[in-house]
Amino acid sequence: MASKGQKFNKYSNSIKEIIISEIKQGISHKYISKKYNIPLGTIDTWASKLYYPQNYPRYGQKRGKPKENNLTKEDWKERYEILKKY
Repeated sequence: MASKGQKFNKYSNSIKEIIISEIKQGISHKYISKKYNIPLGTIDTWASKLYYPQNYPRYGQKRGKPKENNLTKEDWKERYEILKKY
């Protein structure tokens, strides 16, 4: 969590592209972190966004568990039977 008055660094797209290309080559995140003097957590976040983009929704997209409005009658029956067993 950010503390009061904390400053955040912004990195240019060119440096991000260089780092992403090195990640794709298989160079360790720790080595890249020391080489470019960028926090390891920042590089890990960029790598996560690269390999798991579905976990980082864009602005305006909904997060969390999807609503269950599209369940069919068979789905409800199956759930009812499962609950009935308990």
